[in-house]
Amino acid sequence: MNIAKPAALLVAATALLAGPTVAATAAAPDGTRVTGVQQVADQVLAGHPKPLSASADKVRYDGLTLTRAPRGKVAAKDLDCAYGHLCMIVRGTKFDFYKCQTWTVNNWTGDGPFTNNQTPGTVASFYNQDGSTRWTSTAYEAGTATWDPIYSLRPC
Repeated sequence: MNIAKPAALLVAATALLAGPTVAATAAAPDGTRVTGVQQVADQVLAGHPKPLSASADKVRYDGLTLTRAPRGKVAAKDLDCAYGHLCMIVRGTKFDFYKCQTWTVNNWTGDGPFTNNQTPGTVASFYNQDGSTRWTSTAYEAGTATWDPIYSLRPC
């Protein structure tokens, strides 16, 4: 398995969380320079369209907003997740999905809280690398998930 791409994505995600100073100076293991928040977000969600907007603390896509997670341990019941959204914290980043489509994600590992606050009965699906279903969540549901590893998800 080639670990250069996941390692580069981890560097990019770390730069996104640290803000513009680190984002302006970070380098991926392959020597690629990470020079801005939008480039960092592009690497974290490789293959998705460019973000609609990006700042040091927030990147917004059509159907997804990434923000820095609150500091400290966050329980699912404390995860601010609007009605109609699927939210989770993965490696210090809060993902707030609100559009029904398949999202390819990179370097999701560890455990973290999630809240499926979509219309009651809506099923969010999380997939393995081969596309098989790893697990599902039926709204409303909140808890802790193991992201080791999730390669894609569909909020609805």
